[in-house]
Amino acid sequence: MGNFKLPRLLLAGLIFFIIVMILSPDMTGALNGYFMVIIERSLIFVILAISLNLINGITGQFSLGHMGFAAVGAYVSGTFTSIWFKLNPHTLSHYPVFMICIVIGGLGAAVVGFLIGFPSLRLKGDYLAIVTLGFGEIIRTILNNIDYVGGPRGLLGIPMFSKFPIIMLFAFLTVVILRNLVQSSHGRAMLSIRENELASELCGVDTVRYKVMGFVIGAFFAGIAGGLLAHLLTLAHPTQYGFLPSALVLIMVYAGGMGSLTGSVLAAFTLTFLTEGLRVGIDALPEFTIASQTYKIGTEWTMVIYAILLILIMLFKTEGIMGMRESRILIIEEKK
Repeated sequence: MGNFKLPRLLLAGLIFFIIVMILSPDMTGALNGYFMVIIERSLIFVILAISLNLINGITGQFSLGHMGFAAVGAYVSGTFTSIWFKLNPHTLSHYPVFMICIVIGGLGAAVVGFLIGFPSLRLKGDYLAIVTLGFGEIIRTILNNIDYVGGPRGLLGIPMFSKFPIIMLFAFLTVVILRNLVQSSHGRAMLSIRENELASELCGVDTVRYKVMGFVIGAFFAGIAGGLLAHLLTLAHPTQYGFLPSALVLIMVYAGGMGSLTGSVLAAFTLTFLTEGLRVGIDALPEFTIASQTYKIGTEWTMVIYAILLILIMLFKTEGIMGMRESRILIIEEKK
């Protein structure tokens, strides 16, 4: 027993979880509900960013429709939990059923990922980007025209089951699973495809198989994130899953570093807090008068400042926050 020690990643996750729970409104109240929601959104974006990094950064593909998979997971899980909650409003088994529905939503997204990935991943570069972009718009348009799931109104009445412990659990499991995958023989095969697809194929790597595998796994975790987000916001709307949200996740991947899971985690937290900080800061600016005209800087300028900051980051830190490096926390310890 004296030689027992927790793995670094588990220890880091426990420390983060305990600190947030102590500061939460239910305990000390140092963090109000607003900050808790930002932390929860950051964890959901962690899932989205590292799952996209598996496709773009690890396997070397270029997907622009990642939020389309999140939409599938959100609508599938949201529909199931809404039906369950209406049929069983007073049961105590909501959360086990909710977690099962989240996984079902992820599986639905994985199936869609396979259907789009198998024929399209024979394409490369810009061609693949155009196909995935088109896929994301197809999903959004289909959801916008299905009355059963709300159509342009969105899927309303989704129960608010996404709480911090559950979101933290899914985010932690996502990081662990993808960390283990990337550092396994399968992950090394994906990395070889990124570095030189022709050379890896000549060495016996089934490139199509591993590209589809990366795409399907990334889609599965995007569906998980979409379901968690829908049950946090209590709605799922087609506008939440268009090109701009997909671009935001893509920015997190590039800002954190292509191929670095650590960078994706850091970028997800940094950019989520940065977006909210800019919005609140601009909204708090006082009105000013020029030539007897009163002006107020609106929150729409948030994205302008956000874009300028991103340009500066990419100019002076072209490889992103972490480049292709990983923190020691995410490196599997070798047994001695």
